[in-house]
Amino acid sequence: MALIRSWVASANAPETDFPLNNLPCGVFSRPNAKARCGMAIGDQVLDLAAAEDAGLLTLAGGPYFGGGDWNALMAAGPAVWADLRAQVTVLLAEGSVLQPEVAPHLHEQGAVRLHMPFRVAGYTDFYAGRHHAFNVGSMFRDPANALPPNWLHIPIGYNGRASSVYVSGTAVRRPWGQVKGPDQPLPAFQPSRRFDFELEMGAVVGVASDGPVTVAEADAMIFGYVLLNDWSARDIQAWEYQPLGPFQAKATATTVSPWIVMRAALEPARTNGPTRDVPLLPHLAEPGPMLYDIALEVGLTPEGGAETVISRTNYREMYYSAAQQLAHHTTSGCPMQTGDLLGSGTISGPLRENRGSLLELSWGGKEPLAIGGLTRSFIEDGDTITLRGHAVSDGVRIGFGACAGQLLPALADPYAR
Repeated sequence: MALIRSWVASANAPETDFPLNNLPCGVFSRPNAKARCGMAIGDQVLDLAAAEDAGLLTLAGGPYFGGGDWNALMAAGPAVWADLRAQVTVLLAEGSVLQPEVAPHLHEQGAVRLHMPFRVAGYTDFYAGRHHAFNVGSMFRDPANALPPNWLHIPIGYNGRASSVYVSGTAVRRPWGQVKGPDQPLPAFQPSRRFDFELEMGAVVGVASDGPVTVAEADAMIFGYVLLNDWSARDIQAWEYQPLGPFQAKATATTVSPWIVMRAALEPARTNGPTRDVPLLPHLAEPGPMLYDIALEVGLTPEGGAETVISRTNYREMYYSAAQQLAHHTTSGCPMQTGDLLGSGTISGPLRENRGSLLELSWGGKEPLAIGGLTRSFIEDGDTITLRGHAVSDGVRIGFGACAGQLLPALADPYAR
């Protein structure tokens, strides 16, 4: 995949996340103006609503871009998605005769506000990273039995809260909840003391379904991918999760990056899944490479301090791909909707520096992590967690931008009267 050069100079810089090959999808607003759809190009954002109004974009079934989210375009399907990428590439390619008409519809990313790029119809989070599942299982069980018996056969997941999915830059408030330590005779209602991040990728469903779909069909349904931080209150989770799994521990917030990187942009980064210990049942078997080679990192910035990168890993470490997760989701006949969000599960690698949560990095708090002159077992008030990710193919970088959130102190007891 060679770099497609653009007349937007910043899009040709080797370090940019947003070359013309990428064209990720976001929603932005200028001061005193309504939110509208745009695509990132270098350090600029192209106002697609304005381009559509000016007749520079003509897509079947449109208009699509003035409503403040990408759901209508996502529902239009892969042929329209491909046409959009082709038309915008023509508008922004080096030597385009349309440059004078397009240039007024570009805005500096630093001068606009970014919003949630899509309406979240539903949110499902999976537990599909083998290193993470093994690490967590080993903390609480014999490592020989770290993985649940079903883990090598199906992607385990739970239905989360679409209402608490937020865009990068939204602050997160330390939650209250019911917790019970091993030495406490009774549970207590208190702020979480073991608040954590989880490094994940999120798959955004574009095409709706009604009934079971194959892995290949599921792959074609996915519009694109975002970075995802599944904030987790570990102490609340430890008390509540038996026997039905996470509930309030995961409901505080889920943060996603503001740019959806379309599946087409990631095609050169496709890679094979892992070697299987046991064969998957035929309906979950991969028809081809289903994962992506996406380098990921997590930075922790104490309030008033400097950032320390505390984890580096790669999306290719997943045991189950988003397409397999989506196909599994439909096996019961469950309809999937435009705007459904699937969290990959925590992405960890084989080494300590590859672990995708503080629960793993500090081994349940027993091995605090050095952060400059400080230590962290879990997230402290004022800390900012920033996820970043990018794929590189033939020297062309396809990035996601940043997915960041700061933890604010807990409010006073909400039930005190």
